[in-house]
Order: sequence, then structure tokens, then C-alpha cells
Amino acid sequence: ALASGLPLVLDADALNLIAAGPGLQHRLAQRHAPTLLTPHPLEAARLLGIDAAAVQADRLAIAGELARRFHAHVILKGSGSVIASPDGELAINASGNPALATAGSGDVLAGLCGALLAQHLPMREAALAAAWMHGHAADRLVADGIGPVGLTASELPAAIRGVLNALIGGRPA
Repeated sequence: ALASGLPLVLDADALNLIAAGPGLQHRLAQRHAPTLLTPHPLEAARLLGIDAAAVQADRLAIAGELARRFHAHVILKGSGSVIASPDGELAINASGNPALATAGSGDVLAGLCGALLAQHLPMREAALAAAWMHGHAADRLVADGIGPVGLTASELPAAIRGVLNALIGGRPA
């Protein structure tokens, strides 16, 4: 996958494999095709050889360091997910809530990123849009009484579809 000339989204065990392999880290940093990393704080810590507390202490700097080091866009997941670009641009996503701290919700985010990239959105725009839609879908679910306790990742795709259709239709999301 690292040798591919296509856009690439790396999450979960792909990030853990890269963190454990200096050769893979080098190959990732040398990629010319657009790359997006979607780590949670522990995965980010593993990639940088630090602990999760250091990641949480300065999320903006850590997201920026990951983006620079691996020449990739980054969505550092968590409260106020940080979206970082290799050129140093940073954004904080204000949508979302604790309901997203459930198994599989990061997989939904990675899949949404991949879906937007498959539709030829530029990498930065895909990362920003995916982070916002993912979080806003969770906000809508909680507002509708589905969560934050008990929300499951499988409930997110339909809510994301609703957010996207509202945006396309010009209705408030």
C-alpha cells in the first residue's frame, strides 16, 4: 500500500505496524501520493516514540509533528480533533461528543475519509469534511436521544448520510 501512487488512508493496525517498523516509517515519509493518518492519542504516541500523556499535553504540536515527519495529512482524534497538513496548516474540529469514544467509530471516520477521497476531494478538504460530518452526525444522534451512552459505530453511517444530504439539499445540517 505504501508503494501505491494512489491516495491512502492509514488507521488502527496500519499505524501500529508503521510505528513498530523504522523501514515502514521511512517508506511512509517518502510517499509522493497523498496520505492521511487518523491516529488516536496512543497511536500517535507510538508513531513518535513518546507516551500518550505527551500527546494530550500539546495536541496541536503533535499533530503538526506527525504531518511534517510523515509528509501526510493527519486527523489526531479526540475531543477537538486536530487536522494537520504537511505544510503546517492546523484546524480544530469543534463537532463531536463523547459518544464517539466507542469501538469502531474511528473505523467509520477512516471509511468516510476514503469515500470522500474516492470522489476526488483534495486530501485536506476530505479530512476536514470527514472530521466535521463524523462529529456532527454524533451530535445529531445525541440530540435525538441516541447516546452519548450506548451509541454504536453502526449508527453513525446513516446519520452521516443525513448530514451529507442536508448539506447537498441546502438544508441546515
